[in-house]
Amino acid sequence: MAYWNPEIETMDQKDLRQMQSEKLVKLVKYVYDNSPFYKKRFDEFGIRPEDIKSIDDVTKLPFTYKTDLRDTYPTGMFCVPNTEVVRFHASSGTTGKPIVVGYTAKDLDSWAESLARGLTAIGMTNDDILQVSYGYGLFTGGLGLHYGSEKIGATTLPTSSGNTERQITLMNDLDVTAICCTPSYFSYLIEAAEKTGYSIKNSKLKFGIFGAEPWSESLRQRIEERSGIKAYDVFGTSELSGPLFIECAEQKGMHIWSDMFLFEILDSKTGEPVKEGEIGELVVTTLIKEALPLIRYRVGDLASMEYSVCKCGRTHPRLMRLKGRSDDMIIVRGINVFPAQIEYVLVKIPEVSPHFMIVVDRINELDRMVVQVELLDMASDKLDDYYKLKSRIEHELKSITNLVAEVEFVDPGSIPRSEGKAKRVIDKRQI
Repeated sequence: MAYWNPEIETMDQKDLRQMQSEKLVKLVKYVYDNSPFYKKRFDEFGIRPEDIKSIDDVTKLPFTYKTDLRDTYPTGMFCVPNTEVVRFHASSGTTGKPIVVGYTAKDLDSWAESLARGLTAIGMTNDDILQVSYGYGLFTGGLGLHYGSEKIGATTLPTSSGNTERQITLMNDLDVTAICCTPSYFSYLIEAAEKTGYSIKNSKLKFGIFGAEPWSESLRQRIEERSGIKAYDVFGTSELSGPLFIECAEQKGMHIWSDMFLFEILDSKTGEPVKEGEIGELVVTTLIKEALPLIRYRVGDLASMEYSVCKCGRTHPRLMRLKGRSDDMIIVRGINVFPAQIEYVLVKIPEVSPHFMIVVDRINELDRMVVQVELLDMASDKLDDYYKLKSRIEHELKSITNLVAEVEFVDPGSIPRSEGKAKRVIDKRQI
């Protein structure tokens, strides 16, 4: 069995727990001394660093929320000055302001270490060639796996997303052995390759690392049957560091590195821990991050954990396949979309009603998002004005979500109203 860091990956669980306790104690003092946000939050809850003596005390600490990251834009939660930040990433926000995440040099090295362990766990070595077909740029998908791949000595092919014909050509000509992208895009790649007469099943490709959007065991099976590869789940969020954890060769959950992170699975309503194997809300504490550590961050994903030692020999707990969200966020083509973002755009446009519906479907293995908008009486009935308004809204939606969405005008009053929480999303994807 190959390990990237065998001393840590197979450490006795009791020793891991002791290590977590020591790191949590240091972390709490670190954020209290260096983050005005956390000092204020802890003081409000009557928490002092000396109150935290082990991970058993983690429940004394207050939660951190996505709204905290938005409210402190851009760097109000950071623990280091910008002079110590070597990279920024950012994800779209609900009001036009992105969530900014900063990294020190040590943070980037820890990110690469986490993925180096995961890539080794699926069987990758320095003999492999990884085609990184996640997007590069402000989003974290591409660069995270890029540096993890280089850390294990693999050859990295940074194709980024899009330009499918080139993706297929390079995969074939360079004998690529591994690829990472969204599962829907890889499904599309399989079809597109077949149309050119190139079969991925006959290629050198062995590994697929898929995430950034919901997918199921049945889709995993379809992908493996059609391509001949082994398909592995990957998890991470932009607030934590993008992709971080990958399944091992057993394909029985993603190993969460306990020396770096403390994961809790809680009942969304009570905030109490659920039993092992039960589904609850994922809450994460980053034990080693320097620039933007997070204390009990409510990720919003619904999942379960397994704590038994894996057949691969790794002693770290495993995060099982995600089961949904505790909030109203949806993921389309690897991008997080909140209905509040759509509302933010529409309320500023007098020609339309603030009532809308997001319809998500999967056409030819790719996600498609349509935003149904109630069109009010326009001062002009010219067709040209109609299309200009449609184009304007689509442009505004793309600027705030970083996603191409089609706007479909519907009659006033045709969007269902609700006395309670409005239903804003219809997800037709069969995943």
